[in-house]
Amino acid sequence: MPQPDYISALGVSDAATLDDDLQQVFQKCVEKLGFIPNVLAAYSLRPNKLRNFMAMYNELMLAPSGLSKLEREMVAVVVSSANHCYYCLVAHGQAVRSLSGDPQLGEMMVMNYRVAPLDARQRAMLDFAWKLTKTPEQVVESDREQLRAAGLSTDDIFDLADTVGFFNMSNRMAIGIDMIPNPEYHAITRPEPFVPPPRK
Repeated sequence: MPQPDYISALGVSDAATLDDDLQQVFQKCVEKLGFIPNVLAAYSLRPNKLRNFMAMYNELMLAPSGLSKLEREMVAVVVSSANHCYYCLVAHGQAVRSLSGDPQLGEMMVMNYRVAPLDARQRAMLDFAWKLTKTPEQVVESDREQLRAAGLSTDDIFDLADTVGFFNMSNRMAIGIDMIPNPEYHAITRPEPFVPPPRK
């Protein structure tokens, strides 16, 4: 059964009625991606909140950081896996496939990051992300010490916690308004279909 064909349970604004700056953002998305991410369309109901969301997202995910873009996307997927957030698993799972060039890694992040062949730094980061999402009251200084032992700086730990916090918020927003991912995400960065060799 295909996913629902709406963007969110609350509907979206008519893009033509949005202020020029937001229309320009949407146009850039179409030019660069070929579509407008549904999260932006969903937030268009509250234009100032859309601007704030984009500013926070861009700062967390695109600005310079000791965490690579791939690592930040991996965190997004692991948090979303813990929260069972369909929108973010689809959208950010695609980002992991794209940035890593490894479709299997994207699937492992979505299903169970613990089976992935991660280095010690990545595993420490994702273990922390999972714990901070599932049992935040249990995070203590020894958890931060484990991150330091894995090579993360104070700034890295700040950025990691900030990213985990943001995606917990985003997951709850996406679930709360039943946000549905763009169908295009499912096909992006997928390998060619496997064709078994002919039987002898």
